[in-house]
Amino acid sequence: MLLRSALCAAVLLLCHPNASFAQDAARSVLAEQGLAGRIDAAIAPYFKADAPGATVIVVKDGKTVLRRAYGMADTSKNIDMTPEMALRIGSLTKQFTATAILMLLEEGKLSLDDDITRHLPDYPTRGKKITIEHLLTHTSGIVSYTSKPGYGAGMAQNLTVAQMIDSFKNDPLDFEPGSQFRYNNSGYFLLGAIIEKVSGQSYASFLEQRIFKPLGMNDTYYEGVGRSKAPVAAGHTRSGTGFGPAKPLSMTQPYAAGSLVSTVDDLARWDAAVSSGKLLKPASWQRAFTPYRLSDGKPTTYGYGWGISQVQGSAAIGHSGGINGFSTYGLRLPDQKVYVAVLTNSDAGPANPSVVARKAAAIAIGKPYREFTEAKLDAAALDAVAGTYEVEKGVQRVFRRTADGLVTQRTGLPPTPVKAASSTEFFLPGSLDWFEFQRGADGKVVAVTHHQDGKPIVSPRIGNAPPARQAIKIANASFDTRVGRYELAPGFVLELTREGDRYFAQATRQGKLEIFPMSETAFFAERVDAEISFEGQDLVLKQGGRNTPGRKL
Repeated sequence: MLLRSALCAAVLLLCHPNASFAQDAARSVLAEQGLAGRIDAAIAPYFKADAPGATVIVVKDGKTVLRRAYGMADTSKNIDMTPEMALRIGSLTKQFTATAILMLLEEGKLSLDDDITRHLPDYPTRGKKITIEHLLTHTSGIVSYTSKPGYGAGMAQNLTVAQMIDSFKNDPLDFEPGSQFRYNNSGYFLLGAIIEKVSGQSYASFLEQRIFKPLGMNDTYYEGVGRSKAPVAAGHTRSGTGFGPAKPLSMTQPYAAGSLVSTVDDLARWDAAVSSGKLLKPASWQRAFTPYRLSDGKPTTYGYGWGISQVQGSAAIGHSGGINGFSTYGLRLPDQKVYVAVLTNSDAGPANPSVVARKAAAIAIGKPYREFTEAKLDAAALDAVAGTYEVEKGVQRVFRRTADGLVTQRTGLPPTPVKAASSTEFFLPGSLDWFEFQRGADGKVVAVTHHQDGKPIVSPRIGNAPPARQAIKIANASFDTRVGRYELAPGFVLELTREGDRYFAQATRQGKLEIFPMSETAFFAERVDAEISFEGQDLVLKQGGRNTPGRKL
C-alpha cells in the first residue's frame, strides 16, 4: 500500500504544473546546448590554435547561446584568446556615432537636413549642399581620406581633428551629394566633429557618458582616451612568413569612423539596448535601419551606421569593421531576435568574420547554409556550364574554363575561382554563395541561379564565354611612351607608371593596379574588370560598360 501511494505521489508530481515547467526548462537547456554545439562545429574550423583567433557571441531571445574564444590573443607571447578580451572593433564604431547624432537630433540641437556648414562653417562645400544625412549614409561625395594615395605612410602620426579634416577638405567631390553611395570614412569623421561642436563635449566623453555608462558597457572605450579592466588582444597582420604585429596606427585618425575598443559581452549589451528601444525613440531607430534612397529614387543597402541585408531570406542589419590588426562583424536578425558578434585579431584572415557571423546566425534560426565538398569534373563537364549569363540589362556574369578549373566574373568585378560540388552545383570558396545550373529538354545549360543569402537570382544563358584576355610581351620602351598622367574628369586623373618589367595604373584616391599588355596600344587589369586603349597621345578607359576618354596632361 505504501509502495502504491508513493507511486501515485510520483505520478501526481510529474503531472503537477511545476514539474512540467521543470521539464520544459530542461528541454530548453538541452536544446541550447545542442544549438551551441552545432554553431561551434560550423565556425571552429576557421580558427587554428596557434594563429590569431576570435571572440564570438551568439544571443537568441535574450539568452546567450554561445560565448567562446578561438585561437591566440598574441602569437608572439603565446597567449590564448579568452571570451572576455577587448579588441578594436573598427567601423562598428559608426553605429555609436550615428546613434549620438540621432540623440542630438531628438534634443533639437541639429537636423539631418542641416548643411554641414551650419556646424562646420569653414568646410568648403563648393556651392553644394552636403547634409548631415549625406554623411550618415555615405552619399556626400566627399573624398574618403583612407582611400587617398599615400595615406598609409602617415597612419602612425598623431593629428588633431582639425588637421585630419584639413587633409581631405580641399579635394574635389567624387560625385554630386546624394547621387551615389560610396563607403566613406571622411563622412563619419566629420560627424564626430559635429558631435563635439553641438554637444560641447569631446567625442570620447559624449559616448562614454551618454551611451556606454548608462548601458553598463564598462569595457567599451575610445582607444588612447579610455580603457577598462578587460585584457586586450594584440592585433596581427599577415606577412610572407606568417602573422606578425599589426602596422602602427594613431587612433586620432580613425576617430568617429573606427576608434572604439569593445568586447563581445558589451556588444551583446548594446544590441539588447537597441532591440528594446533604449536611448532613442522608435521612429529614430526605424530611420537608422531604413535604406537611404538616392536622388534618383533608388534605394541603397545602408541606413545610418548599419547595413541592411539578408541571412537565408531573413532580414538582417549589420556592419563590418576592418582596422590595423583586427577584423570584425556585428549582425542582428530582428525578427528572430538573434545577435551575433565576431571580433578577430587579424586584419588579413584566416577567417572572414562576416562569413563566420552569418553561418552562426543561420544555424541559430534553423536555416543553416549548405556545406559543399569539392568534386572533380572533367573538361567536358566544365565546358558544359561555361558561357555568358545575363544578370540584368547591361550586367553579365561569365563562367570561363581555365587550366585550373572554372572562374566566374560579373561585369565590373574581378574573376573569382569557383569549385564544383556536382555537375550542376558550384560554390565560391571562402563565401556562402553558390550557383546552380539549369538544363533544358535537350540537356544543354539554359540558365544559372545564384543563391545569395536565401535570395535566388536566375540569369538566362545568352551566349558563349568570350575568350580570356591574354597578356603578351612588349618592349618597355614602347610602354614608356605611355607613362604619364591622364585626366578622365576634372580632379580625377589616371597615372601610368613602370616598375622594371611591370606596368601600373593608379587613379586619383585609389590604389595602384597592375595592367597587362594585349597589344602595343591596349592593356587590361586582372583585379578589376577594366581595359585601357590608346588613340594617339590620349587614352580610353573601358569599365562598367562605359568608355571614358582621358587627355594626357
